[in-house]
Amino acid sequence: MLYPQMNEKRTVFDLGGLWDFCLGGESLDKKCLAVPLEKSEKMFVPASYNDQKADKKYREHYGYAYYQRRFSVPNELKSKRLVLRFGAVAHNAEVWLNGKRIVSHTGGFLPFEAELDPLFLEEQNLLCVAVDNRIDLSTLPVGNEIKKAMFGDAPPDFESVLKTKIKNKNYPNFDFFNYCGINRPVFLCVMPTEYISDISIVSEIKDGFAVVKADVSLSKKGNAKISVFDKEGREIARGVDAGSEFIIENPHLWEPNNAYLYTAKVTFGDDCYYQKFGIRSIEIKGEKFLINGKPFYFKGFGKHEDSETRGRGYDGALNVKDISLMKWINANSFRTSHYPYAEEMLSLCDEEGIVVIGETPAVGLAFPDADGEVKKKLDLRSLRHKEVLSEMIARDKNHPCVVAWSLANEPDSTGNPEKAREYFKTLYDLAHRLDPQSRPVTVVACNNDYVKDKVTELSDIICLNRYYGWYIFAGDLDAAKQAMTAEMEYFSKFCKPLMITEYGADAAAGIHSVTANTFSEEYQLEFYEAINSVLDKYGFVVGEQVWNFADFATVQGVMRVDGNKKGLFTRDRRPKLAAHYFRKRWGEIPDFGYKCNNKGE
Repeated sequence: MLYPQMNEKRTVFDLGGLWDFCLGGESLDKKCLAVPLEKSEKMFVPASYNDQKADKKYREHYGYAYYQRRFSVPNELKSKRLVLRFGAVAHNAEVWLNGKRIVSHTGGFLPFEAELDPLFLEEQNLLCVAVDNRIDLSTLPVGNEIKKAMFGDAPPDFESVLKTKIKNKNYPNFDFFNYCGINRPVFLCVMPTEYISDISIVSEIKDGFAVVKADVSLSKKGNAKISVFDKEGREIARGVDAGSEFIIENPHLWEPNNAYLYTAKVTFGDDCYYQKFGIRSIEIKGEKFLINGKPFYFKGFGKHEDSETRGRGYDGALNVKDISLMKWINANSFRTSHYPYAEEMLSLCDEEGIVVIGETPAVGLAFPDADGEVKKKLDLRSLRHKEVLSEMIARDKNHPCVVAWSLANEPDSTGNPEKAREYFKTLYDLAHRLDPQSRPVTVVACNNDYVKDKVTELSDIICLNRYYGWYIFAGDLDAAKQAMTAEMEYFSKFCKPLMITEYGADAAAGIHSVTANTFSEEYQLEFYEAINSVLDKYGFVVGEQVWNFADFATVQGVMRVDGNKKGLFTRDRRPKLAAHYFRKRWGEIPDFGYKCNNKGE
């Protein structure tokens, strides 16, 4: 799916801004999709609705919410192809225009489109969006339907024992806040009726030159013309027809912290599209992760799309700030934990040379033997997992910053090991089949009894989340180092590259302790020093991504004080002590060749 683009043949209108809004109930109210809302207030788009109002009912809402706005289309554009495009609506969306349903979409982190029929357009068009924020066993991310999980030591039958009934609400089986709404930009796209529908670009680096292949999909049979331009705008190659191959001599390679982007201009009839791309190679070789044939070391973060007021809403200025802070701390990478991030962020990483692992929103997966209604929900979840993986790869396949795909975060792959392995083997094969670049594929694992895990062995690169010294052996860093050493010894037998994709300890900014007690900034720093002293001993460990880049919002509970405090930065992006430690550490670790001898081995 091509990102909306304004050029000499295409026009894009941004439909963001203030929309009319109201909260609804658990059933879809079609009246709110067909006629103007009777009682509404203003809500900004794109942004989550939860924190925009000073009222608890928005933050804890359960069910549908409704957005409306009016827009006009100039008469001279009605002969063109008109496409309404949503960057992401969490979690499920139904969209109506002038009293008619035009599209629905499941999943809150990927784009969807609807082509508009000019015959149904009016002078003032009423656009209505219903947003369903409910999560359960069938959704990604997963909702916990066992309500006891949210109520500590309350007995399973608390409603009868404690004579207490609770209202319906979302119970996330994940540790981040369930921000919802129209979270990413809404565009009205105008293009010729005969158009370029998709572009895939793959490059292969050979001695002194690169072979670049462009595969173009068109709305009808025909020939597309392709020209390739360098960063300075000079045309360096041209061809005709989908599947054209271009030879680029002495190519500039896209590398971490040294990005170079080419542009392919594709023309077809009255349409054209400018697709940026980078020339770089990705390869797993033994225990090394190679970018452009050189052993790469991941330095960076797990992260979240999370900020005050906007929630999970797109914030371009904050993205620029975050990348700047990554460069300040000498990081080179992050994982889109735990869902695909906005396309605009990936494009920024393309430009800035930040390496990205793209992840699906499959958080909280378990694989129980089930029947009846539970089995139906699990089957639906499995289908949706394949769909969201396909949508993510289709959207992000041309981004040079994306070097690997993560199928899921922390699935329970030891409760039913064979079933979990069968489930993920299908997804592994699907990812490699769908990706034109066949990037490495992984599942981010976090199993205490890791010997029973049969999913991790499928990974092209092993990715582990590990919290020895926090959730296990909290406050005992000597025990944490012993446990980490034992685990590294076990995984050394796999003869694959391994990276730590999460490790960390909560630190409440401003809490200091001479004796480095838990929750102090000093303990967070000493935690990282202890674990890194183990990781540094193993050559097959090819990266460290701390959890988390910045503090972030979570559901209420006794495990969290105003959210998760594992950030190296506070939620408003102020550094903690550990940030300065990593700035020095990562400044001394090169992007390439770390832990290698002179031969790169």
